[in-house]
Amino acid sequence: MASLIKLCALLIAQFFIGSRIISATVFTFQNSCSKTIWPGTLSGNGAAVLGGGGFALAPGESMHFPAPPGWSGRFWARTDCSFDATGNGKCATGDCGGGLKCIGGGVPPASLVEFTLANGNAEKDFYDVSLVDGYNLPLGVRPTGGSGDCQYAGCVADLNKSCPSELQVIVSGEVVACKSACTAFNSPEYCCSGDHSTPATCPPTSYSQLFKNACPSAYSYAYDDQTSTRTCAGADYVITFCSATS
Repeated sequence: MASLIKLCALLIAQFFIGSRIISATVFTFQNSCSKTIWPGTLSGNGAAVLGGGGFALAPGESMHFPAPPGWSGRFWARTDCSFDATGNGKCATGDCGGGLKCIGGGVPPASLVEFTLANGNAEKDFYDVSLVDGYNLPLGVRPTGGSGDCQYAGCVADLNKSCPSELQVIVSGEVVACKSACTAFNSPEYCCSGDHSTPATCPPTSYSQLFKNACPSAYSYAYDDQTSTRTCAGADYVITFCSATS
């Protein structure tokens, strides 16, 4: 009997230890913008779809979604959307097809945050804020409760105000987004493709450097890994749209 009790106790302990190892990571979305936005979510590798693929977030509102270990995907904000009662509609920036519930990634230009979560306590999460697909509004991500480097990543500058005219997206006389040079010109030297598909043959350009100078902790072009990729272990993450500070 004593041996059976010890065995049961061991199994229970292993269960709780295992529960900690596979505990969910919580993403908190905060809207610090002056108007409603519609965050979009895209999961990779068949991972769980968070937030149904997309949802509305009013000014000052927060929402929380758990993600399982190993989850990977991206988030972005859609702006100036109009949806009917069934969720059909479109957005001025970041539109993703499928109406309110995205069925794909956001149409560039859109500021992105990307994650690949660890599968266990011995691994790290990888995350970054990316302007490779352009910019539509400020975005920041801050880890909470984790260990390791766990640095802030984001772009809090208003790049729409400093966007070169050839990259501007204008709706009703207002600059609502700033294209990447790749999106605007679709040429190998800006897209790091063809003969420019390696770090050695695709250095920063004046356009990517403009993004980098404004937002040092964000990806400015395809090979901007060293200063842009962040790691953390065992953290939850707060993603703030229109974040004013880092």
